[in-house]
Amino acid sequence: MSSDLALMTLTAVAKAIADKKVSSHEVTRAVLHRIAEWQPRLNAYMAVESEQALAAATEADAALAKGNSRGALHGVPLAHKDMYYEAGKVVTCGSLIRRDFVPKTTATALQRLKDAGQVRLGSLQMVEFAYGPTGHNVHYGAVRNPWNTEHITGGSSSGSGSAVAARLTFAALGSDTGGSVRMPAHFCGVTGLKTTVGRVSRAGAMPLSQSLDTVGPLAQTAEDCALLLGLMAGADPEDLTASTQPVPDYMAATRQSLKGLKIGVPTAFYVDDLDGEVARILDETVATLKKDGAEIVKVELPDQRQLSAASQLVLAVEAAAFHKRWMIERLQDYGAQVLMRLQNGLTIPAVTYLEAMRWRGPALAAHNAAVSGVDAVIAPSAPVPAPTIAESDVGNGPGAEAVIQRLTRFTRPVNYLGLPSLSIPSGFTKTGLPVGMQLIGRSFEEAGLLRIGAAFQRATDFHARVPRLA
Repeated sequence: MSSDLALMTLTAVAKAIADKKVSSHEVTRAVLHRIAEWQPRLNAYMAVESEQALAAATEADAALAKGNSRGALHGVPLAHKDMYYEAGKVVTCGSLIRRDFVPKTTATALQRLKDAGQVRLGSLQMVEFAYGPTGHNVHYGAVRNPWNTEHITGGSSSGSGSAVAARLTFAALGSDTGGSVRMPAHFCGVTGLKTTVGRVSRAGAMPLSQSLDTVGPLAQTAEDCALLLGLMAGADPEDLTASTQPVPDYMAATRQSLKGLKIGVPTAFYVDDLDGEVARILDETVATLKKDGAEIVKVELPDQRQLSAASQLVLAVEAAAFHKRWMIERLQDYGAQVLMRLQNGLTIPAVTYLEAMRWRGPALAAHNAAVSGVDAVIAPSAPVPAPTIAESDVGNGPGAEAVIQRLTRFTRPVNYLGLPSLSIPSGFTKTGLPVGMQLIGRSFEEAGLLRIGAAFQRATDFHARVPRLA
């Protein structure tokens, strides 16, 4: 068994299995071996299903030997955030309240990956009910960053970011309501795609905010994200908010160059109050994109502080509405920080919420006008590298809201507008922590973001670097 098999990209390992150069069983064993080494250090998995995964891999190999391939992920072992319902499997959503919950249906996004042939490795840790940006979980423990286990992964897709970075899965589904795909991607040094609202069905995914929730992948590369998005995107009778717009060829987009593209750099907000190393890496990323053929221009965006505040307000109210019954019946089973945030949502007047919802259309129109001359906007995914677990473990204390707002400052405006954003590994600090930049596009233009991300990754190797066991 070669441990190198676990280090392959999703697209590479899928092709190797399809071409019968390696078996699903060999690949699955290699990943399980790596999980056994890393899981005690990282706490990235909620559950590891070794025997079931190996049995499924054996079945996949037998089917392929007979010429029966299920699809683009045939025999590829994957694990996903523990909020995607799978019939007959416990789905905790990182909570005590759903510790023993076994759904009868399977999430559409997950089912489409299963239909394409994936092998289930288990389920990945997450922040309680996907409501937190750091990766702390008072019920199941914090997930740790494989680049330095004293530091956070980012949340709420904490296990997804950590596991992909440590190569304990080739990719993983996350969710992004206020930055929960892009922050783990930034802090853990992987690629994460926040999709346009409605691009991927949310049926069977644990809700948090009905108008902000999005389904998206974390993986090593933009090409890997393109493969997964192409499999998941599209209309769904189980989710009438899922878009009926045609699904582009995302993989084809990743093979295009940057020639002819114009990328905007904001003049304010996203470049204000940055950590020095994040600012340096932003400049270096822009220089690489320019060298590779993109035209770089300055863009003046509408007031992003208002967008961030509106996003936070909408999330607070919609999350509180969903959790109201449990807050009455099972108050004691919530962690302190999550409960604080949910209770805050109950105090917001209906008129204030409706005003925030009504402003969305004009705000999106103003944004589109500001970026009409560019193909994407580039900005840091977060203003700082990963803080330590200890310094960000603020619970429901007086400093909790400030920590949350600082970490999510650059992600929330995108959520409020419903736009797509791709976070790409863009460099490392002097102490070895990864830093990501996000590419922000117009609605349903994920293909353009994946094109830029893939081109950047052909010119750099940040996405290919692998953390080592201490």
